[in-house]
Amino acid sequence: MGYQHELQLKVRDYECDIQGVVNNSVYQNYIEHARHEFLHQVGVDFAALALRKINLVVVRAELDYKRPLQSGDEFTVGTILRQSSRVRFEFMQDIHRIADGALMFQARIIGTSLNERGRPFLPPELAEHFHTIPSSPQV
Repeated sequence: MGYQHELQLKVRDYECDIQGVVNNSVYQNYIEHARHEFLHQVGVDFAALALRKINLVVVRAELDYKRPLQSGDEFTVGTILRQSSRVRFEFMQDIHRIADGALMFQARIIGTSLNERGRPFLPPELAEHFHTIPSSPQV
């Protein structure tokens, strides 16, 4: 699919609800962890940005639950980062179950960076990693 980053994870028992499937809120933990790993991999350091009074923040989350993950399922989180406006970026993220490649979940996470005065902007260390794609990887 042309992801900039892929992270492999496995569902743990305690992430499942009484129905035996991953609780809907847990998917946000998966994709946030994948975003942090992606940024770490490309050299964007949250702590270093915060020391410079630059804060990356989520302003919108669009989540599409396709199929439920269950305990023990191994899966990948694929991530693409792109610029969506002059001061906003978006992470396009998909979760696929490894056993059969099934699309389980999709998200579009929109964020911005705030400077020390609370004004949105895009720091160059983030902007240099924007991916240009003709259309969204979402189905």
